[in-house]
Amino acid sequence: MNSPSARLLNRNLLLLILCQGLFLTNNVTFIAVNGLVGFQLTPIAWMATLPVMGYVVGGAVSTAIVASTQARYGRRRSFQLGLLMALVSALLCALAVRVESFALLVCSTFLAGYYSANGQLYRFAAAELVDAGFKEKAISLVLAGGLIGAIIGPNLARHTKDAAAHPFMGAYLALAGVAVLGLALMSFIRFPDDVREGGAGGKGRGLAVIARQPVFIVAALAASLGYGVMNLLMAATPLAMEMAGFEFASTATVLQWHVIGMFAPGFVTGSLIKRYGVLQVMSAGLVLNVVCIFVALAGHGYAHFLVSLFLLGVGWNFLFTGATALATQSHTAQERDKAQGAINFAVFFVMAISSFSSGALVTTSGWYWLNVGSLAICGVLFCALLALFVHQRRALAVSGE
Repeated sequence: MNSPSARLLNRNLLLLILCQGLFLTNNVTFIAVNGLVGFQLTPIAWMATLPVMGYVVGGAVSTAIVASTQARYGRRRSFQLGLLMALVSALLCALAVRVESFALLVCSTFLAGYYSANGQLYRFAAAELVDAGFKEKAISLVLAGGLIGAIIGPNLARHTKDAAAHPFMGAYLALAGVAVLGLALMSFIRFPDDVREGGAGGKGRGLAVIARQPVFIVAALAASLGYGVMNLLMAATPLAMEMAGFEFASTATVLQWHVIGMFAPGFVTGSLIKRYGVLQVMSAGLVLNVVCIFVALAGHGYAHFLVSLFLLGVGWNFLFTGATALATQSHTAQERDKAQGAINFAVFFVMAISSFSSGALVTTSGWYWLNVGSLAICGVLFCALLALFVHQRRALAVSGE
């Protein structure tokens, strides 16, 4: 029991929690400023969100590359490469602002997607830094590290907005500093079995075989569709509140509590999974999503938006943490890169669709029908969770016989 992994809060896990916080700092800051910078640099208003889309699409495209890199070079080197890309992309974004190039800004945020694809694997890596009995809690605590980014990101964007010669150039330069700090912290983390025999080819089953498992299917659906519902409603909230006549200060408070709901439960979600089971916690997350939607449908008051978005954040945390824990049951150590890469691709793919469609749907169909449509997605998740529950019960009955 002298191994660091025998303890939950060991040095490696604590450093990874800090790296997760820096990752979310980059993520939140990018989302906060990219649309505004895009609006400044493009003469075509509807193209202003292309830098935000570039970040998501870049992450989706990078998932296969990151999986291959992790299989060949191991966790730490791959994560360091992602942080180097974060540094380069932040500097290129600052240059894009300096030379007023919208095309360079879109390309730079696309490159930053490589860092995002790496950062999405921090939660999986957390399970490898502790004993098997602690993995759910480790995943949950690393996701809770996102609170750091939730606090630092908006403040970083606000305080550095006019720190350089051009608006928001200072924010990108600050993110370059965040990437350097991340590189320093990552250099001290030791991941077990960082380079495995077989390189990128590895051993184990093919992805097609892994992906046919009910546990993998449900993990991928819960991670991607849970993220999709969250992103769809969160991204539409500022527009919906503006259309309802609220000031931006009210919108900012609602979004702040939404982010708190996303990450604060991470301190207890792992313990809840250990006590009640992963499917039970995921089901609770789905129920919270449904309640969130009904609260949103009940009216357009400030309290409706505030309560709805907070519940949406907590529901996402339960679903996403549970899906990550569930995914670790679907593959061996040799199969981890292909399996985790496929799940992250599904997440990025759904995020890209929801990011693109959210604004269009709320401005054409309205906030009411956007929420009604989200109920259909929740229905798909309910069927998936129920099917896996029945499958596992039948498997237990057979093994008991």
